[in-house]
Amino acid sequence: MCGLSGIFDTTGARPIDPGILTAMNDSIAHRGPDGDGFLLEPGIGLGHRRLAIIDLAGGTQPLFNETGDVAVVFNGEIYNYRETMTELMALGHRFKTHSDTEVIVHGWEEWGPACLGRLRGMFAFALWDRRRQNLFMARDRLGKKPLYYSLLPDGQLVFASEMRALLCHPGVERRIDPTAVDGYFALGYVPEPGSIYQNIRKLPAAHSLTVERGKPMPEPSRYWTLRFDPRPMNEADAEVEFIERLRESTRLRLVSDVPLGAFLSGGVDSSAVVAMMASLTSDPVKTFAIGFGGSEDELGYAQRVADRYRTNHTAERSIVDYLDTIDEQAAIFGEPFADSSAIPTGRVSELARRGVTVALSGDAGDELFAGYRRYRFHMATQNLRSRIPDGIRQPLFSILGSLYPKLDRAPRWLRAKTTFQELSVDEFEGYYRTVCKIPDAARSGLFSPRLSSSLNGYRPANLIRAAMAAAGTDDPMARAQFADIQTYLIGDILTKVDRASMAHSLEARAPLLDHELVEWAATVPPTLKIRSTGGKYIMKKALEPYVPHENLYRTKQGFATSLAPQFRGIGAERVRSRLTGQVFRDSGLFDNAAISTLVDQHDSGAFDHNQAIWSLVMFDGWLKSVHAASVAVPLTRDAAARVVAAAI
Repeated sequence: MCGLSGIFDTTGARPIDPGILTAMNDSIAHRGPDGDGFLLEPGIGLGHRRLAIIDLAGGTQPLFNETGDVAVVFNGEIYNYRETMTELMALGHRFKTHSDTEVIVHGWEEWGPACLGRLRGMFAFALWDRRRQNLFMARDRLGKKPLYYSLLPDGQLVFASEMRALLCHPGVERRIDPTAVDGYFALGYVPEPGSIYQNIRKLPAAHSLTVERGKPMPEPSRYWTLRFDPRPMNEADAEVEFIERLRESTRLRLVSDVPLGAFLSGGVDSSAVVAMMASLTSDPVKTFAIGFGGSEDELGYAQRVADRYRTNHTAERSIVDYLDTIDEQAAIFGEPFADSSAIPTGRVSELARRGVTVALSGDAGDELFAGYRRYRFHMATQNLRSRIPDGIRQPLFSILGSLYPKLDRAPRWLRAKTTFQELSVDEFEGYYRTVCKIPDAARSGLFSPRLSSSLNGYRPANLIRAAMAAAGTDDPMARAQFADIQTYLIGDILTKVDRASMAHSLEARAPLLDHELVEWAATVPPTLKIRSTGGKYIMKKALEPYVPHENLYRTKQGFATSLAPQFRGIGAERVRSRLTGQVFRDSGLFDNAAISTLVDQHDSGAFDHNQAIWSLVMFDGWLKSVHAASVAVPLTRDAAARVVAAAI
């Protein structure tokens, strides 16, 4: 795992400022503490920070082809690099290293942009081809590795693994995008391809971008599309195939020249990965778990799996004051991010980094095999929608939704207001309301008139609507899963894991996100994913010989503690102090009176506004730690010399 940065002159071959390139690269040193490397020539500068995983001696970057006219800086791992290397050598290519990175430059020489279809792994890279005078950038199919870019008014294209590197360039403007603010408060993250700033973009997952010198900047091009195509399957055969595919995916991710382990929460997904690892290695698997005490503590479940497979298990309990973490978290993510489970993810990453450099995780099981409760709810509501004519359904449930009281603190079966409201709208709008963190009306009430007017009718709901419509299937659950993979998985889950792990220089690998396994999961019919017992049916049945029964069939828990109590009493006063501060007030984005009322209501216990409060204080942390602060790394006397020396 590494970090990359770069500057490309799209209009000519003007000199690249080595001081700026060094500052950009140094700002992401946490992604690669093992060394740096640079390419500097007229009109192009590439920087790289290395976390050495494979070919410790020979895998330094930028990495070149035989003639030195193709260079790449790369973040990620190519798991099938040995097979691809063998194929390229048979075609006449000569390799200087044993690094997975080198297959990218030779693959580009042989196949051009089509090389992406041959790469199995996680990646974001930038490749400079001097002969063609173009820059080729790409991001892996499922968006596990990030890549930001910005085209400046003077024609320079700046790009990097994290936004903080782009902000080191004095030409990058910090103009907040109103639609990004609305998207953040609706979904808890800023959805791609946008960013919190108007002139900074994220290269979308499964896209590439070819920029040719002297030509207009093109739009990114999609090179892979996931298709949900549920097919009839025999249950027993599906169980066998799932285990075979998961074992193969895990085997590929065990390639490493440094210590390797796994996160182990004791849930279905992480337990499955550890079980596969244990079957593939003769040495005890190193596992890491963190707990927070109380009813939400999962350490006991993790210990059951650790005992079963005799892992080298490290576990810690921790007490987290979430309000103390805000500014640090804001700096780590670079733009507003409101998933509070990022904090325990960071803690377990820090714990794992004491013993290993690579950790396997269980991310994506819920999206692939319908583990979220909302999928069952969506199927039930859509089934009801299909049985009632729109002319009756929409007005009937609209009235019921408006009349039924909002009973946040009542038993779940009495909280029908949201259900009525969702039945009054179509499937796409209904699912958006299910995943929305702060409903539209509540969100708009927090915004200032200036922010509201600048949205010009924008609605984050349209992002979910477009994703569901693009799923290519009539199955409602498959549409919901597809939308989650395209939005929530990429924008929230994978962003969280990448930033939280890389903040501690730890590489995280996700076997369940192997694209071939993902493609197969998309063919599994809904009847093998959801049953009366809940989601992940076929996954759990397949894992019964490998994972303790109580781990498979216990009530699902999130990887975080409840925030609501932390925002009451003294916590409420601390929240008020943050949200009445000068930076927050002067942003002009919020209705300060409405926010004060919201905090008072939560403090009194009348309402639970913990999600809105956390989103607000995290936005305040971002304003202070990133937006209003310089993130440029001070340039030491010899810093620019490092770049120049690398180019000689």
